[in-house]
Amino acid sequence: MPDYSPLKDRFGEHCRFGEGAAGFTTYRAGGAAEVTVRPGTTEELLWLAGWCRAAAVPFLVLGRGSNVLVSDRGLPGVTALTERLDRITISGGAIEAQAGAAWDEVARLSAEAGLAGFEKTSGIPGSVGGAVRMNAGAFGQETFDRLVSLDAFDRQGKPVRLPKAGIKFGYRSVGGLDGLTVLSARFELPAGDKAVLIQDRSCVLAARAAKQPLDHPSAGSVFKRPPGDYASRLIDAAGLKGLRIGGAEVSGVHAGFIVNAGGATAADIYALMQEVRARVKAGTGVELELEQILLGEF
Repeated sequence: MPDYSPLKDRFGEHCRFGEGAAGFTTYRAGGAAEVTVRPGTTEELLWLAGWCRAAAVPFLVLGRGSNVLVSDRGLPGVTALTERLDRITISGGAIEAQAGAAWDEVARLSAEAGLAGFEKTSGIPGSVGGAVRMNAGAFGQETFDRLVSLDAFDRQGKPVRLPKAGIKFGYRSVGGLDGLTVLSARFELPAGDKAVLIQDRSCVLAARAAKQPLDHPSAGSVFKRPPGDYASRLIDAAGLKGLRIGGAEVSGVHAGFIVNAGGATAADIYALMQEVRARVKAGTGVELELEQILLGEF
């Protein structure tokens, strides 16, 4: 095992050993990370990446822990959690947000500033970095609709600025970011009616509360939308609402969600994902594609 004492010396209480994924993922399930570090500045994150590179230690960056499932076997090496890198600045129609900022905070602040384009993405539970990585969206609005550029660093720690035109993106997919750690993103939004935008945001949040299982831990939509259809409709039509393996359950509120109904392991959740895929495939011929990201060994 590497000598992690330099990390403890530098980060103090923000460096933890053996922290369970229940503490940093929205599924509230999964094994322990060997080391978790919560950097407070971009310079600290760069230093941490450099230390891991020099020590040949696995290095993973996570935001708010949504849209991921961590294996019960845990995560080797260092997991950097960006939640403290959460600065958001608004100047005119431009928004600059650090990777660890909550996406919903970007949606809230933009609406309150009278800037249109993200109000319908309100309630998305991830970080800015995560939203950029997967082109997160809802109700017809997506992250890349208003993206101008993103700042990152590569595997060697070299800073990189990518304009939107240089990034291949589509529905819940972004290419060309492998090996890059996103630091921040810049967006430009047109002016809108502040009262209307705030009302639209409230309606979206109310719709989420009514139609999504917000009373149980989950990681959002499990599967991508298949062409011309909805994963939730296919799952519901297959009679799978309420299907349970261990502590994992297909939500009775929204079939597109798997929830931790109590004490679920990552193995329970993963097994239920596979069972849902198999039954939908058998009944319809449609191969559902995971939207969520599996981390560790399954």
